[in-house]
Amino acid sequence: MPHAIRAHQPGGPSVLRWEAITPGTPQGDEVLIVQKAVGLNFIDTYHRSGLYPVSSWPFTPGLEGAGIVQAVGPDVVGLKPGDAVMYCKGPVGAYATHRLMREDDLLRIPEGIQPEQAAACLLRGCTAAFLVQRTIVLAPGMTVLVHAAAGGVGSLLAQWAKHLGARVIGTVGSREKVALAGSNGCEEVLVLGEGDLAARVRDLTQGIGCNVVYDAIGAETFAASLGCLRRFGLMVSYGNASGPVPPIAPLDLMQRGSLFYTRPSLRDYIAETIDYGVLAASFLDLLLKGVLKVPIGQSYYLSDAARAHAELEGRHTTGASVFIVDPE
Repeated sequence: MPHAIRAHQPGGPSVLRWEAITPGTPQGDEVLIVQKAVGLNFIDTYHRSGLYPVSSWPFTPGLEGAGIVQAVGPDVVGLKPGDAVMYCKGPVGAYATHRLMREDDLLRIPEGIQPEQAAACLLRGCTAAFLVQRTIVLAPGMTVLVHAAAGGVGSLLAQWAKHLGARVIGTVGSREKVALAGSNGCEEVLVLGEGDLAARVRDLTQGIGCNVVYDAIGAETFAASLGCLRRFGLMVSYGNASGPVPPIAPLDLMQRGSLFYTRPSLRDYIAETIDYGVLAASFLDLLLKGVLKVPIGQSYYLSDAARAHAELEGRHTTGASVFIVDPE
């Protein structure tokens, strides 16, 4: 019987429940997928907690998954039953054994990539792609600071920035993660909480600072991140793992060196189908060539989503995490 994780009100991980569902029959351009794997991402916890509003309750979390097409609507032209597909676009609802999706929100899984890998990395890969190719175009000689350089997106950012010729300084939350961040391409790895972050980065850059800071941690690191930037540097705040960042006055950006600040969203960068395909293709090409590596640090059954959320929020995970859809 089809099942899904549902939350009936915002709250902690305990609000997540494993419930029977009726997925429905595809209409129009819809495709019914039997899911094999589902991605676990920090944004899922924001939806569950209420930090990022959802359209209605109860709801099913999740933005990323992979599976096999079971049936298609009459207006579907590019997919057929049996095709392997993946996605990181569309409304929330990925934490399910079966799911209806629009054809334009789906991508074929390239040969050489398994559904578990696709579900664990597509959202992170597209996020990293727009952060290094669109938010700013990284170039050789730049110096970047990547927070959570042993985490899901952070590990890809560090690898990709290194591949593009940038010098990468990474941060991690504990000494146990230093070696992993180093293997992701960080020339220096700093443990948060061990000294003044901005001062340490200034020391490493001969007092100049970084061209870019990629910060998904949020409130805990925001002020220090601004202090790590050089004149005309770019602050990219793309997550809130420790809570939302405080307001910032434009005058403060001027006084710190005419800084630039952005709070980008993957949703906007893949809103157009062509951009979705281009960003995904650029990531998947480097993944298949072995330039980028996405080790799966943790696997969970989908029915165990509450435990997975607790471990993710407690920063007990490394690299990518993935849900394996429970056998029926």
